[in-house]
Amino acid sequence: MEMIHTIGRRKASVARLYMRKGKGRIFVNGRDYTDYFPQIHVQHGLLDPFRVVELDPKLYDLKIRVDGGGFKGQAEAIRLAIARALVQLNEDYRRPLKEHKLLTRDAR
Repeated sequence: MEMIHTIGRRKASVARLYMRKGKGRIFVNGRDYTDYFPQIHVQHGLLDPFRVVELDPKLYDLKIRVDGGGFKGQAEAIRLAIARALVQLNEDYRRPLKEHKLLTRDAR
């Protein structure tokens, strides 16, 4: 599998995601995502797209660069970028992700 690149946006936040097969390492701005987002509910929210399509996040390495906005906006921008990457990985994932509103860009 080659590298998948997607972008997610939410309010003033922009997340650029690079995904490839790996060992489940997730880095946000060079830091482990559990350090960048210490709240457990935010960590679980980031991985929602994987749960919806019943895919193990430990199969992929994610490198994410996020800029702008606040804490919640950044987390939601990352979640959108992950959902878009999963659709690029397998088009069959589009329907369940869309039904859970994970592919919807909230421009408020």
